[in-house]
Amino acid sequence: MRKALSALIFLASAMLAFGADAFYLKPADTVVFYGDSITDQRLYTVLTETFVLTRYPKLNATFVHSGWGGDKVSGGGGGPIDLRLQRDVLAYHPTVMTIMLGMNDGHYQPETPENDQIFFDGYQHIVDTMLKDDAGVRITLIQPSPYDDVTRPPTFPGGYNAVLLNFSKWIANYGQQKHLTVADFNGPMVAMLQKANATDPADAQKILPDRVHPSVSGHLIMAEQLLKAWNARPLVSSVFIDASGSVPKLQFSDFAQISDLKGGNGVQWTEQDNSLPLPFAEWTSGGNGTLMNLVIHSSDVTEALNQEPLRVTGLKPGSYTLLIDGTNIGNFSSADLASGVNLALLNTPMSQQANEVYQLTIDHATIHNDRWRNIQVPLAKYSLPQAKAAMDSLDQLEAALVAKQRETAQPRAHTFQLVPTT
Repeated sequence: MRKALSALIFLASAMLAFGADAFYLKPADTVVFYGDSITDQRLYTVLTETFVLTRYPKLNATFVHSGWGGDKVSGGGGGPIDLRLQRDVLAYHPTVMTIMLGMNDGHYQPETPENDQIFFDGYQHIVDTMLKDDAGVRITLIQPSPYDDVTRPPTFPGGYNAVLLNFSKWIANYGQQKHLTVADFNGPMVAMLQKANATDPADAQKILPDRVHPSVSGHLIMAEQLLKAWNARPLVSSVFIDASGSVPKLQFSDFAQISDLKGGNGVQWTEQDNSLPLPFAEWTSGGNGTLMNLVIHSSDVTEALNQEPLRVTGLKPGSYTLLIDGTNIGNFSSADLASGVNLALLNTPMSQQANEVYQLTIDHATIHNDRWRNIQVPLAKYSLPQAKAAMDSLDQLEAALVAKQRETAQPRAHTFQLVPTT
């Protein structure tokens, strides 16, 4: 574990040195998440938005969640595809769009050439419509998340996920032909399910409880794959201090500014990070904690998205207590600190702040969904002035929540202390 964390610290620094941090999203982008009920859950979308807000707090990207349960490439309960695209995507003038379809297009039956062709043609129509409206829109194609044929027997020979994998293969090839970004929600999810099933078969079934719609823990892996496709930065911040001399020395810091570094009875410094971690400590506690722990330990999501290493060498052998703003974060041996401790896994003030961003993200997505699904769509045929007034009011409320969300995402300075444990 110690060698692995040290290697990750080195790798992250090397990536930065070679300029590998070229995130897909750009300042002031408008991102529309489009899809069926799995997008309509507003889970991988909210997790993705939370990551962007906390890892890139100056980006000021806007996010619109436009999933509708039951959708296929032809549309669905929200209307035919051209209406859906015009009302729920193009109306927001997106610079970025993600497309997540396929689960319903296979009709939960063995593959047929007819179903395949309908899916392929309909998918191309969506992309062509978007590019015709704006040739500069950046589209991310999502290979559909799996039908769970891992923790339960397939419902027919070969299983329904094989149908989705056929769609996935076509999407990958089509994306390559059109020079579009592609994110794989199927293969990594299946690999995680297989590992989780080997560890805890009973809980592994709860990751996709109905075999179709993942729990929030499963959506974390889907968000990870989207963010990987967008070249997201794994590193929150990285700090390396040498405390061997009478005066501690800062060896390096990435995405963090260190000041007031001093010795004495341990080490103390002030740290201003550029970003916040994902709040794994909060997500792995409470009602979803067991499943979230299982999924995190059955995947590479920590390495891919949530690295915040603190390394302090040269301490006298023994145990040390880490205090942040006077709060006890935990006790660590001098050997652990010399190898590196991943603060992103701990309940820190930074993690708590990120969790508040997450809650605000849920709130603004919920307000938008209520406005769209309960007023805009069902009442459109009546042209009621009261409906417009209600939508305007909800738009103002959502704008206020987004402003608060962005404000809350701005990192704050903290006082760190490492003192001998008593």
